[in-house]
Amino acid sequence: MPSTDLPIRAATETAIAHGIVPDRCDVLQNGSTLVLRLTETLVARVVQDTSGPRQGTEWFARENAIARHLTENGAPVIPLHPDLPPGPHEHLGYPMNFWEFVTRIDAEPEAGEIGRTLRQCHEIMSRFPDPLPHLAIITESLQILQDRELFPQTVQQMLTDRLTASMAVLSQHPQQALHGDAHMGNLMNTTRGLLWTDWEDTFAGPVEWDVASVIWNTQILEEDHATVEAVCEAYRAAGGSIDAGALECSLIGRAAVMTAWYPILYPNPNAERQARLQRRIEWLREQAAI
Repeated sequence: MPSTDLPIRAATETAIAHGIVPDRCDVLQNGSTLVLRLTETLVARVVQDTSGPRQGTEWFARENAIARHLTENGAPVIPLHPDLPPGPHEHLGYPMNFWEFVTRIDAEPEAGEIGRTLRQCHEIMSRFPDPLPHLAIITESLQILQDRELFPQTVQQMLTDRLTASMAVLSQHPQQALHGDAHMGNLMNTTRGLLWTDWEDTFAGPVEWDVASVIWNTQILEEDHATVEAVCEAYRAAGGSIDAGALECSLIGRAAVMTAWYPILYPNPNAERQARLQRRIEWLREQAAI
């Protein structure tokens, strides 16, 4: 793992430049993104993988814009920190943004609350005024597969075919601003309630993409269909609509996206991650052509 000294310095110097003197440096996450708690209330997210598929700060700017919109309209999200300009910031070559610290609680989130809060975010995002790239995570994943040989050729081609077909089908459904990566790891149960975070993948697409993202592991890997139904039913009860065809296509597209990104996100996967990757590939092979 590369040294975190320089990205930590970039975050602390940026905070100081805006009048905030860090009194701690607690590493909350150390991966392609470094997450640091610098004060009682301030958290920095610093992109460490500066040679990855995403370059510059344009994608961070979209994240900040959607996060501000959600916060200002009372959505259940972790807010950007109010004492710094929203940015995105860049220092010493590291893009970063700054968020409020929230206290996580141990209780597992209720399925109904997951569906309800996702629908609440979608309703607010439907009024987001700025244009967002269309199905960006799919186009990014296709570009990754074109630029890099990550898998045996048969798998590489299968992923390309699944992504291309998913884009063709999902383009025919209503589009709006989405989270883009709405899995359970981007949902925190906190003393403030259930809050969504990590909006860097935001793009325009059908709402079924986010629903598929939050239920994929539960439905496919865990086969916990009762929880899946509870999430979807709560989403509908809160005023949302889920098209069965778009959801099925989104499940396939989501699996292909996660597979394409896996070698980048987890270059040295442990046995459990390797097994999950293989299960996704096998599941995708089992799916009939879209």
